[in-house]
Amino acid sequence: MKRIGGGLSLLALILQACSGGGSSGSTAAPTAAPAPSPAPAPIPATLYAVPAAEALSVADVQAVIAHAADEARARQLPGVVAVVDRVGNVLAVFRMTGARANATTSAAPNGQNIDAQNLTFPAEAGAIAKAITGAYLSSGGNAFSSRTASEIVQEHFPPATTTAGLESGPLFGVQFSQLPCSDLSSRFGSGAMIGPNRSPLGLAADPGGFPLYKNGVLVGGIGVMADGVYGSDPNIIDVDDDPEEAIALAGTLGFEAPVTIRADRIFVDGTQLRFTDINYADLRTSGTASYAAIAPTLGAAVAVRGYTAATIRAGTAYGSEASGIRAATPAEFTNRDAFILSDGAGANRFPSRGGTDSITGAASLSAAEVRALLEQAFTVMSRARAQIRQPLDSRAQVSISIVDTNGAVLGVVRAPDAPIFGTDVSLQKARTAAFFSSAQAATQLLADPSSDVQHFVGNVRTFLNDPTALTGAFALADRSTGNLSRPYFPDGEVGRPPGPLSRPIAQFNPFSTGLQSALVLTNLGQHLGFVTGASASDTRARCSFLPDVATNQNRLQNGIQIFPGSVPIYRGNVLVGGIGVSGDGIDQDDMIAFLGTHNAAVQLGTIGNAPKAIRADNIIVNLGNAQVRLRYINCPFAPFLDTAAQNVCAGL
Repeated sequence: MKRIGGGLSLLALILQACSGGGSSGSTAAPTAAPAPSPAPAPIPATLYAVPAAEALSVADVQAVIAHAADEARARQLPGVVAVVDRVGNVLAVFRMTGARANATTSAAPNGQNIDAQNLTFPAEAGAIAKAITGAYLSSGGNAFSSRTASEIVQEHFPPATTTAGLESGPLFGVQFSQLPCSDLSSRFGSGAMIGPNRSPLGLAADPGGFPLYKNGVLVGGIGVMADGVYGSDPNIIDVDDDPEEAIALAGTLGFEAPVTIRADRIFVDGTQLRFTDINYADLRTSGTASYAAIAPTLGAAVAVRGYTAATIRAGTAYGSEASGIRAATPAEFTNRDAFILSDGAGANRFPSRGGTDSITGAASLSAAEVRALLEQAFTVMSRARAQIRQPLDSRAQVSISIVDTNGAVLGVVRAPDAPIFGTDVSLQKARTAAFFSSAQAATQLLADPSSDVQHFVGNVRTFLNDPTALTGAFALADRSTGNLSRPYFPDGEVGRPPGPLSRPIAQFNPFSTGLQSALVLTNLGQHLGFVTGASASDTRARCSFLPDVATNQNRLQNGIQIFPGSVPIYRGNVLVGGIGVSGDGIDQDDMIAFLGTHNAAVQLGTIGNAPKAIRADNIIVNLGNAQVRLRYINCPFAPFLDTAAQNVCAGL
């Protein structure tokens, strides 16, 4: 889902001095002074506009809640309303009198519920997840709702009874990001309001979550849980009369997303995305209700363990030190457009550093190599055209993460207005590529205490007819393992077998994707037990129960991701890490990761992409009546704003 914007590289003009001359005994005729050379065009200090410093005030949050609660009253469906700021701080959770206590995820199609299927949890958790989804998937160039999320995470895109046989959604699997166990995400109670913050359920595909804009600037999101059903919309063709969506939409009154950037103004592979099935004209209230009129008459703000006290607080302005995401200093990153994650007190949380692993036969990544990888990928991004951003021909904006073979974070950088979800996702992608390309992948999965997790190793080896699969013989990008994680292989083709990292289609839904969900099921259970008070302790900031490779560190510390946008990094034939990219389009993500690594190789001559002979596109799967080659990366055609070059990744 990405396009590419372009930064023009300008050559400085060099003036050469001219000297006159003559033969002996003669005088050279005077020449006219050379015309002055035109001054070089000024190189812009920045290529991206930084979002204006806007934030939700306490009065703003109260207004959002009042408008939503008034619509819920008019529809006789009391619910729970959550409001977050752009970096995911929960500003308030309002429980209406008579609202359902719990919600339940969709059941498995065959009734054999595993992973997060048919899971009952506090309604507050669902409302928070929806609000975070609206805030995190959006930016100054696109406004996505949880209905948009539903459209792009299912097994066919677009999801409908008439689209069976089409490939899966472009962000298939993104729902298992921003997890409560993520080591990247911040947690409530630390005293600061830095982000990105975690979500109790990852990202939501259930309609009822929207972004909030103030003076045209993204400042947060609203989520509503009222009907007790936390699911997804399996049919994009019809138009739903969803009261939760209406209640949440009413909450955006006065904080509406600009019309020009709403999802229904954005197309992916020719499909117009959906923003809402409810129009503002369909609302039963005018958006004039005050907070004083609805509290405590209709309900009250409540505490949610791990997320908020029973209060209403103001949000932080994105881009400020207090928000945890700010512009990099020249010492932190040379490109003046770069943003980094900070600790709220001035320090970069993930500065460029050398690898923590000890690589047999090759040195770990150095801090200089990490810096070059980040800078080169950032440069590719700044030339790339975004796919999911308005206006058309905007520059792509993404997050970029580098890890070593231990999964340790070696550096994170992002564009000023990159969607927040991509921060955690880029790290998931980097770790996924490094993990599945490593010699230890099978051993690590077999050492997980879950027999369900363990059985995926045998699945892969049987499916690929390779008893040594997952031992480092091949380089697997996220697109490669994503191929193996679809409930149909090849992707979307009905009647085909499931990929070996997926659940069978009779078992599959967005709450049970396969290895991705199996790895973190226990973490989700631990966290929800903490939220309800059933458990005194929360899940640790480390997803999965793989063996440690360092103290309190495993290789998949925030889970895996199964849609494209990463490549492993090699020193010759030796794996040394992974790079992950996420933001404005999956093909663009692939290209930024791949070309960024290639350009770093040209610059340094020490590290680079996987040797061609071991890339996953050398793997051919025999399906009996067909042979299917795995994919490694997929770069878009004519992706740059400053050139019409095609096939920019070919031959590299």
